[in-house]
Amino acid sequence: MTSEDTFKRYSRQIFIEEVGLEGQKRIMGSKVLVIGAGGLGSPIIQYLSAAGVGTLGAADFDLVELHNLNRQIIHTENSVGTAKVKSAKNFVENLNRQINFVAIEQKINSANAAEILSQYDIIVDGSDNFSTRYLVNDTCVKLKKTLVYGSILGFSGQLAVFNHKGSKNLRDIFPDPPFDEDVPDCDSLGVLGALPGIIGSMMALQTLKIITELPVNLNQITLVDTFNWRFQTIDF
Repeated sequence: MTSEDTFKRYSRQIFIEEVGLEGQKRIMGSKVLVIGAGGLGSPIIQYLSAAGVGTLGAADFDLVELHNLNRQIIHTENSVGTAKVKSAKNFVENLNRQINFVAIEQKINSANAAEILSQYDIIVDGSDNFSTRYLVNDTCVKLKKTLVYGSILGFSGQLAVFNHKGSKNLRDIFPDPPFDEDVPDCDSLGVLGALPGIIGSMMALQTLKIITELPVNLNQITLVDTFNWRFQTIDF
């Protein structure tokens, strides 16, 4: 792709005064890891690859299932039975050939977390269980990596930026994880398909703002209630 084509592709971002050419260069030179290629991971991967993030990794060990398709919008009926990261790679390659997409078909665990996360500038956590969320958080703290965090259930979601330039992390607001079996999840209570699109898009936007060195709110968590259409930000 020529430099002229690259400019055309990203012109609507470049035209934003706060982004410009320098901001687009930062986006194209960035390395972002998305934990999970499911409900939240799908819109995150979609918008970060569309924006031109140079190296985009996705870590997920699940296969695409039919019930995923109401919300995991980068996957299709033809993807059912395929590894989510392979389906995600196919999506990104069809959307933006400039992206170096790294498919990590592994479960993030204590043995591999540091090695995998250390290769990226920003970690975006779209995982669906607390054990992974806390492991990712603690690894980011250890490695001094910025973490963009989000979660969803039913009509509700939340997101925050953790561990950015010395800011607080997940344990500063929720010191200890609950037991996963005690926490309701999308498998048991469901999720309306557009909700992860909303929260995932917000997480992608926060990531792009961090890359382009635009201000983001720190030591705050945003609560999104789409049933009553209320948005609340809480300091911690």
